[in-house]
Amino acid sequence: MARIVRFHQTGDADVLRIEDLPLQEPGEGEVRLKVEAIGLNRAEVMFRRGQYLEAPELPSRIGYEAAGVIDAVGPGVTGLRVGDRVSTIPAFSVGKYGVYGESAVVPAYAAAHYPENLSPVEGAAIWMQYITAYGALVEYGKLQAGDAVVITAASSSVGRGAIEICRDAGAVAIATTRTAAKRQALLAGGASQVVVTDEEDLAGRVLEITEGRGAALCFDPVAGPFLARLADACAAGATIFEYGALYPEATVYPLFAALRKGLTVRGYTLFELVRKPETLERIKGYISVRLASGRFKPAIDRTFPLDEIAEAHRYMQSNQQNGKIVVTV
Repeated sequence: MARIVRFHQTGDADVLRIEDLPLQEPGEGEVRLKVEAIGLNRAEVMFRRGQYLEAPELPSRIGYEAAGVIDAVGPGVTGLRVGDRVSTIPAFSVGKYGVYGESAVVPAYAAAHYPENLSPVEGAAIWMQYITAYGALVEYGKLQAGDAVVITAASSSVGRGAIEICRDAGAVAIATTRTAAKRQALLAGGASQVVVTDEEDLAGRVLEITEGRGAALCFDPVAGPFLARLADACAAGATIFEYGALYPEATVYPLFAALRKGLTVRGYTLFELVRKPETLERIKGYISVRLASGRFKPAIDRTFPLDEIAEAHRYMQSNQQNGKIVVTV
């Protein structure tokens, strides 16, 4: 038996239950992990609420990112074996292959070795944040040294990963945060500048920082009315990547700013990349080299034990974190 997190109805964090379930055997092309740590993501909060891209089939498992040791290998798997230390890439159904719990079965292509210098807690905090940021900024955005990039919700794990990618490329990372409480932590994490959006005019500050040019790229999970503020901060020909919907209100397209500046507003998720084997291998190499060398280091905000999974979700919803929230098993 293994302790597994499931939910039988959508709703707030209290719907998450820890249940004793039989150990699942891996099928064709699958591996089973003895889980050591679980990385939390905003997508899982939305999935639990029934507001995600994928609808849960109840009762549903949940979770994209875990680090652990392979303890069983299914037929047809090559390159992985029992005893390997791996973490999971979010390249599967979050309900079918959810990783919250003591044991998880995942597709073998989604289990990746991670650098030896990282702990399991850190290993559970890498793929979602760095692949998401890499895809928008490097793969599609063609990030160059000197580019100004506005990174909203910058204290999230994905936002912190984006800051590191910008710093590594020699770009100017302009991090936004609603209150000044997180300013120093973002600067310490590598942001070139921080704009406190509840106190400062975003477009005015970005134009000041860029000497009137505006941002070449914006990387945003907020959307809603905030999209118009981003459009005003953009340079001519800029691209705004929308990868989330944290704002509860409808998103209105900033037509006149887009016409005036020739802007591109692009919806984006990392699933565009992780389902392409050659692309995924290249991205894994980019990330792994930088993690092994210390150029990238995931910021861990706080850890919770598995018994406090609901409290960990509530903490994520409080928006207090600066970096990744991890549950230890």
